[in-house]
Amino acid sequence: MKFDIVSRVKTFGLALLYLGLTSATASAASAQWPRQISDSRGTQTLEQAPTRIVSTSVTLTGSLLAIDAPVVASGATTPGNRFADSQGFLRQWGEVAKARNVQRLYIGEPNAEAVAAQMPDLILISATGGDSALALYDQLSSIAPTLIVNYDDKSWQELLTTLGSITGHEKQAAARIASFNAELAKTKAAITLPPQPVSALVYHTPARTANLWTPESAQGQLLKELGFTLATPPAHMQTSQSQGKRHDILQLGGENLAAGLNGQTVLLFANDNRDADALRNNPLLAHIPAVQNKQVWPLGTETFRLDYYSVSHLLALLNKQFKS
Repeated sequence: MKFDIVSRVKTFGLALLYLGLTSATASAASAQWPRQISDSRGTQTLEQAPTRIVSTSVTLTGSLLAIDAPVVASGATTPGNRFADSQGFLRQWGEVAKARNVQRLYIGEPNAEAVAAQMPDLILISATGGDSALALYDQLSSIAPTLIVNYDDKSWQELLTTLGSITGHEKQAAARIASFNAELAKTKAAITLPPQPVSALVYHTPARTANLWTPESAQGQLLKELGFTLATPPAHMQTSQSQGKRHDILQLGGENLAAGLNGQTVLLFANDNRDADALRNNPLLAHIPAVQNKQVWPLGTETFRLDYYSVSHLLALLNKQFKS
């Protein structure tokens, strides 16, 4: 069955070439191909611009859509939760995915057969995070060229640039970044920063735990671009990164929660007003400066994973909350 799937993928790829490329793909094809792409498993040669990309990571999919890459299917998260639409796609780009007929591969647990059924000519895997299909790398790489992309150690702009290089959509990536930079400059000039430094995090209300964004995170880098200063957590906490692999968060809970939230302001990513109220009413946090001085600000549920779509929404919200 495995060899039959691979044969179908190759046959389908030849058929696409025979039928001709779409205008978007033709633009990508004008770039220099073949090209070599390196990841944690080595260097691979992509012979031509991909025309059927499968993203096993719901985090990567938004950035692929933003640069008009030909993504045909994506992994998904739990449908209908506070972050996702009825398909399990993130709300900030769910309508874009629907308009482009992006198919849902699976919910949560990766499935190699679902990937193969899409007959991809490029498969993308995230290196870390809950949406990583790294455990299936050997199976997936037998279907089509498979690349591992790390998103937890870079800004969303760097991720967009990386994906542009992989897919041949460098111009689209550069255009999106330029558009954002113009809006960022306007926002930076228009807002008055709250008391600094800030603790930026995702607060998990039922468990009373938090994931604190580090300076290496996309969220931390965005705040720095806007002029914010991240509070430095106590030294003994700085080695408690999630799973010992991720660079973008510090996990806080129990007695570490209050000690880790040592900023003068708390910015809540992927949280709404209900979460902000829950944090303010947590008796273990009543003494921290941000709570005492009423400097706890929710930034909406679309900011858990940053991409072009979510940062555009975030700038609009910051303009509203902190406008001079």
